[in-house]
Amino acid sequence: MRSEAEARRAVDLYADTVRRICMVHLKSYADTEDIFQTVFLKYVLGSDVFENEEHEKAWFIRVTINACKDLLKSFFRSRTVPIEEAIPSDPGITDENREVLEAVLGLPPKYRDVVYLHYYEGYSAVEIGKLLGKNVNTVYTLLSRAKGLLRQSLGGDEVG
Repeated sequence: MRSEAEARRAVDLYADTVRRICMVHLKSYADTEDIFQTVFLKYVLGSDVFENEEHEKAWFIRVTINACKDLLKSFFRSRTVPIEEAIPSDPGITDENREVLEAVLGLPPKYRDVVYLHYYEGYSAVEIGKLLGKNVNTVYTLLSRAKGLLRQSLGGDEVG
């Protein structure tokens, strides 16, 4: 079990990443908070030893994605609200940003993961391949197809 100081450090470093991954997958603030707690509880109770900060961050990303997938497969998840009700009505989000957010959230999960990791977290295709257990060429293909789908859904404007 980890100390309180280690837990606080991890929350400070990875809270935003975990929440964003959850929102991309789950599109629900309540589900995001549930998975957030689950991921950090697993971290605190776990005894995994990390080689460095990048290894630790990769662990958080992988555990978060897996927890989201598990929730999406659960019986409970089949009784949820539509995406229109789940996207926050934050006054700080412009109409253009909301349109892009809706387009990204509308992508199939295999594309959402690579788009999020590449554009929001700044990972390279090689790093994404390692995180997701995919061939680097597959990652490039997924990114390319995702950009094409986003172009279509956003009316042909340049994305990228």
